[in-house]
Amino acid sequence: MTWFIGVASKVIVGVAVTPHQPARDAVLAALRTGISRAAPYGPYGGLPGRVRVDRGKDFLSGAVAKALGGFAVPVDDLPAYKPYRKGTVEALNGAVEQMLLVSLPGYTRRARPAQAHRPDPVENLLSYPVFVKVLLDWVAWWNAEHHPSGVPDGMTPREAWEADPTPLEDVPEEQLAFFAVEDDGRIRRITTNGVAWRRRAYIADWMVGYVGTRVRLRYLSHYDGQIEVFSAEHPDRHLGTAYLAEEATLEQRRALASVRERKARALKADLKAAEKLSRTRYTATTMPAAPRPRRSVTGQQAQEEISRAQAGDLAARALPDLIPPREPPPGWARPCSHLETTVPSVTDTTDTLEPDDHTGTEPAPDSKE
Repeated sequence: MTWFIGVASKVIVGVAVTPHQPARDAVLAALRTGISRAAPYGPYGGLPGRVRVDRGKDFLSGAVAKALGGFAVPVDDLPAYKPYRKGTVEALNGAVEQMLLVSLPGYTRRARPAQAHRPDPVENLLSYPVFVKVLLDWVAWWNAEHHPSGVPDGMTPREAWEADPTPLEDVPEEQLAFFAVEDDGRIRRITTNGVAWRRRAYIADWMVGYVGTRVRLRYLSHYDGQIEVFSAEHPDRHLGTAYLAEEATLEQRRALASVRERKARALKADLKAAEKLSRTRYTATTMPAAPRPRRSVTGQQAQEEISRAQAGDLAARALPDLIPPREPPPGWARPCSHLETTVPSVTDTTDTLEPDDHTGTEPAPDSKE
């Protein structure tokens, strides 16, 4: 759970839930709900005067800093490992656990009888959509009915929000519609297959009649299931949203996840075995002598393991010299050979010696052979 809470009124202005460790996508989603006052996020929101965050890498990522900088909102980076510096949100984290999470099935910190380590049955757990709805209902109860400590005059967070005379600065919805989107930086064309991005096709119904139109793409850095298409001639003109074509089905995604899990387990087992084999242990010595390995390897065993490793090396099996390269075309410029650049040409002046028919004598001593 990622949320933003007002320091003065204790009202939760924005919340986002992810089924994994929160990342910048959850921060951007919660920040957008915290700024927008339109349904179903309102009436709380508006542009904050200041945002205080801890030094988590998710909050301080480039996308989040760029999103807040676009509205000129100052950000205070609190010191690491100082929870008392952000006591408002830390108290909210403790409250949701003590008031809500502890009562839900599957809560892992619940006190259990001795030797009872089995988790709750799967059929008793909440589905993800039901859990999100339960959490959002609790957020609505916190804002409208709960009386947290620190709110003046015992008011609810909503009453404190409405009684606060600070003026609100709303952000137009057309600006929030493309909140934290990034520009692709290239000009593309709409074809009969849609728009190509990252070697995948994105299509939409509104593209009919726009074939050949030059466009620019904007996208969320944490989600590639859809993109926003803008006119290349008029960058502020939004043409529409395009969606990924031929997206994998739920069965295909599950099968792919199963394959990846099996591959990860196999790689982990191989890594564990390789680390065990790479460690050499030696026998204990009681006399001055060189250490001896505890396990000995025969030459045949060593050669078999080396051969298996070389058989799995695709680069070694490529055999680049098996098929010699062809001669380049005659019109190509060729580099000078090594002999032509380093050894000058020498004319052979050695005389050819033949027998003298007249004298029958041997050649003179100073003759060359």
